[in-house]
Amino acid sequence: MSADEVRRRPSNTRASVRRAPGPCARWDDENASFIREILDLVGDKWSVLVIGTLADGAVRYSDLADAIPGVSQRMLTLTLKQLRRDGLVERTAYAEVPPRVEYRLTPLGTSLLSTVLALADWSASNYAEIRRNRTAYDAG
Repeated sequence: MSADEVRRRPSNTRASVRRAPGPCARWDDENASFIREILDLVGDKWSVLVIGTLADGAVRYSDLADAIPGVSQRMLTLTLKQLRRDGLVERTAYAEVPPRVEYRLTPLGTSLLSTVLALADWSASNYAEIRRNRTAYDAG
C-alpha cells in the first residue's frame, strides 16, 4: 500500500486510544464524547469554585457571587444552570419579599466535592512553582 493510500484511509482514533494507557482507554466509543463533556463541565474554573463554595450547605445567589472573585453575573448564572441541568446543584426559590434563591449541592454534587476541593487545594499549593515555570518558559 502506498503512502498516499495510507493517508486517505480513515483512521480509527478510538481504537488507537484504547490500546494506549490512560483514562480514555477505559471509555467505550458510545460514551466517550459525553464523558469528555462532563469533564469539561466539572473541570471548568467556575464550576470548581461554585461546587467548592457550596461545600458547607445552601448559599444565596448574591452570597455566591460575593464569594467567587471575578465571576460575572452572566457566568455565575450560566454555570449554575449547567450544574442544575446535570443534577449537581439544586435551586430553591422562596416566595418572600424580597425574593430569596438558594443553591445547594445534590447528593451527586456532594460526591464530586472531595475531588473538586483536592484540585483547588493542589492549585493553591502549587501556584508559585507554576508561575516560576511560566516565567522561565516565556523568557527562554
